[in-house]
Amino acid sequence: MPERLPSGAIRHRVRVEGQPKRRVVIPVGPDDPTFTEHYWAARAGHTIEIVEKKSTAPVASLDALVDDYLAALELKVEAGNASPHTLRQRKSLMLRAREVITPEGDRMGSLHCDLPREAMVHIRDHWGARTAQADNCIKALRSAYEWAMELGRVHSNPAAGIKRVHRSKGGAVPWSTEDVKKFLAYHPEGSMPRLWLILALFTGARRGDLYLLGRRHEVQRDGVSWLDWQPGKKGSAPASLPMAPQLLAARRGMTVQGKTYLLSKHGRPFRSPEVLGNTVQGWTSEAGLAARSSHGLRKALGGLLGELGCSELQIMSILSHTEPTTSSIYTKSAERRRLAREAMQMVGGLKL
Repeated sequence: MPERLPSGAIRHRVRVEGQPKRRVVIPVGPDDPTFTEHYWAARAGHTIEIVEKKSTAPVASLDALVDDYLAALELKVEAGNASPHTLRQRKSLMLRAREVITPEGDRMGSLHCDLPREAMVHIRDHWGARTAQADNCIKALRSAYEWAMELGRVHSNPAAGIKRVHRSKGGAVPWSTEDVKKFLAYHPEGSMPRLWLILALFTGARRGDLYLLGRRHEVQRDGVSWLDWQPGKKGSAPASLPMAPQLLAARRGMTVQGKTYLLSKHGRPFRSPEVLGNTVQGWTSEAGLAARSSHGLRKALGGLLGELGCSELQIMSILSHTEPTTSSIYTKSAERRRLAREAMQMVGGLKL
């Protein structure tokens, strides 16, 4: 059972078989290849000693640099100073990067880590049409080389200054009022999909926080129920919101209650943000909606707040922004539409 500690780190505990009150902490997450072994040992009431991972690659190779950087990043995650999502993403991208074959036929990871810029460009271009992954891969390698430079293992960062190749197409599609009505019409009251939509819409929480929110985040202030939590995204401000009446009603209407508000079809908390995201895709597809997500609801909420005349600071408080530049997107868009409406009303009075 995943639990978020006050530090922000995730701890996994397993109930010992035949001893419902005893739980054993598993020192690795579901993405670790030894997770299953640790799980069944914990079910039997035992723990397995973890042997410190050491790279077997040549010490000056890109393989070794990647292995050591990922091990250091794992320690930061355990300490609550980095996101598990960041670790998963960078591990996937960097392991793929070092398997890229050079024009000379060599495997990139086998080369000396003191690589030229051309090598980074070659890795980036290897991703082809998957431009977002290409940019994220270079970003991960840039971070690894910055870490290595601090330790004196390399003297320059070949990934620095590599141009981005991804061109955003607008990101997540904001939900319309009609989208919300269509979703609610399909998913009845008391259903988990309906609770997800209301929770996402009335908190503006990111997917990485939605799957963790639960009753432990509720706080009573002057007879009003609030939700207090620290968003998992790096640099986010603490979130504190009064619970909307619609959210309170939806939460109370659930027949199955758990540690978190959102539960899987098996009645357990979702294992990760990605699992929740895949489930949401199914819920939206069932309702006849395509390309709709939690982030799309977050964008819709930002737009709605702007239309209602909320200030940048008010939107920042709700969406946990720390800089007004992001929140200003919603206020400026609403202001431009208001000015356009007023201008067209003036134009409409012209006699032709």
